[in-house]
Amino acid sequence: MVGAYTVAFQCFRTKVLMLDLADSTQLLRLLAEPTRLRLLILLIDEPMTVAELTAVTQLTQSRVSSHLGRLREAGMVQDEAVANANFYSVDVERWPHDLRPLWGALIDQMDDNQVHRDREQAAEIVRRRAVRSSWVESVAGRMERQYSPGRTWEAMSRSLIESLDLGDVLDIASGDGVLAELLCRRATSVTCLDRSAAVIEAARKRLACQGNVAFEIGDMHALPFDDARFDQVFLLHALSYSREPDTALAEAARVLRPGGQLTLATIARHDHEATVAAYDHVNLGFDVSSLAAWLTQGGLNVRDCAERAREPQPPYFHLITASASKP
Repeated sequence: MVGAYTVAFQCFRTKVLMLDLADSTQLLRLLAEPTRLRLLILLIDEPMTVAELTAVTQLTQSRVSSHLGRLREAGMVQDEAVANANFYSVDVERWPHDLRPLWGALIDQMDDNQVHRDREQAAEIVRRRAVRSSWVESVAGRMERQYSPGRTWEAMSRSLIESLDLGDVLDIASGDGVLAELLCRRATSVTCLDRSAAVIEAARKRLACQGNVAFEIGDMHALPFDDARFDQVFLLHALSYSREPDTALAEAARVLRPGGQLTLATIARHDHEATVAAYDHVNLGFDVSSLAAWLTQGGLNVRDCAERAREPQPPYFHLITASASKP
């Protein structure tokens, strides 16, 4: 006989807009059990065996196996035989599309000591599992998700920046100057522009010792600069605050010098309105084709524009990066 949870999820997959009361009740019962939530969170981080999950949770093997069976029945957990062991894993991309916002709502704000302890113990078990291999060999294929002393994205960014010669830089929607702090040593000048006087003041304090950094309070849709003023323009997550992104990109192109480069990063189109509202976003992201078209309309040659990354935490935003140059 097909289990009730499987029936609920089969119904869930066939519905486009909403679940009925019975299906919703079955789904919420599945996710409301604390042990199942603990197992899902652990398995998103790393594939694990029943024995390993038992060691982490300190529950009986039969109880862990029972919960895994229900999660697998519902399509939320997969298992795969590797050597002499059976590893369970979670791939959120394989879940029904409409389930992902619900999952995000459940754990996006989760800050629980039990979850933290579980993750710490799981990480130790995974390290012991690879005791016969070197650290590098044990994380091969997923190295970007692993920590090692001194090996951070900030360290990598600071190292790469040393190879650049940036000229005059404009940082649009600069916030409190984090990017300017990274770039100023390799730039002739850096200008921080933001519409908020408070964050510009914070940037002034952060960069008080840097003589080549200037600050402007202004609107990205009407930049207070002459044409062809900058060699580099950065819009890193600026467009989330724009109701007229085509105008903002046209303005960025206007202030670029011939041969100059525009670099942007933003989130792809999504439906997580409630999540981004907390960060004052005024739109729900963008698609690659629109961004490329706006850059071209601004008179720029688009070198690259594509989705490049997916955030590891719910609601799993996708990141678009683009670069374009002015003829």
